[in-house]
Amino acid sequence: MKCPIDGSTLVISDRNGIEIDYCPQCRGVWLDRGELDKIIERSQSVMPPTPPQQGHGDRDDYRGKPRKKDSFLSEMFDFF
Repeated sequence: MKCPIDGSTLVISDRNGIEIDYCPQCRGVWLDRGELDKIIERSQSVMPPTPPQQGHGDRDDYRGKPRKKDSFLSEMFDFF
């Protein structure tokens, strides 16, 4: 299959049982029918809901916070 953006040959990658077509040139990602639904369904079952964080007004909220954990989607698209 050819990339609709630049005409390069798409590469098929299997991630957790979901086939993802991507272009190595423009890094575009294409999903077949139903694949996005599978990704959403699996991401909801893997990622527990997180409670909202309290703000601290005008202070720098980024200092001292632990690094955010990678999501399920970052595992799906780690071929870049």
